[in-house]
Amino acid sequence: MSAPRPVGIDTLLERVREGLDRVEAEEAYSAAQAGEALLVDIRYAALRERDGLIPGALVVERNELEWRLDPQGSHRAPEATSHDLPVVVICNEGYASSLAAVSLQQLGLHRATDLVGGFQAWKAAGFPVTA
Repeated sequence: MSAPRPVGIDTLLERVREGLDRVEAEEAYSAAQAGEALLVDIRYAALRERDGLIPGALVVERNELEWRLDPQGSHRAPEATSHDLPVVVICNEGYASSLAAVSLQQLGLHRATDLVGGFQAWKAAGFPVTA
């Protein structure tokens, strides 16, 4: 059996995004305000300290994401109530979040997606950020 042919990150990202209904900052903001989506910030601490936080977003470091959001997991966050939970994953610029959202979909969180442009798009759109 031969090893799978490498595709490169750009091709992989393009492929995984085909399965996502990615959202823009305005849609993510509206959904969060209406209680229709959980925003999950996966940026590492230095970026959160530098740029601030999205009020109300659940902060989960990327390396803990699957454990914290799996509704059946023993280490789940209180917000991880159902596989039907609409989750919008947010990284700094919208790249790592696509891969993370697909990982959540593989766990059964079929409504997981990510924010196009990440935190930087949120901030540029003028949506709330706290220090």
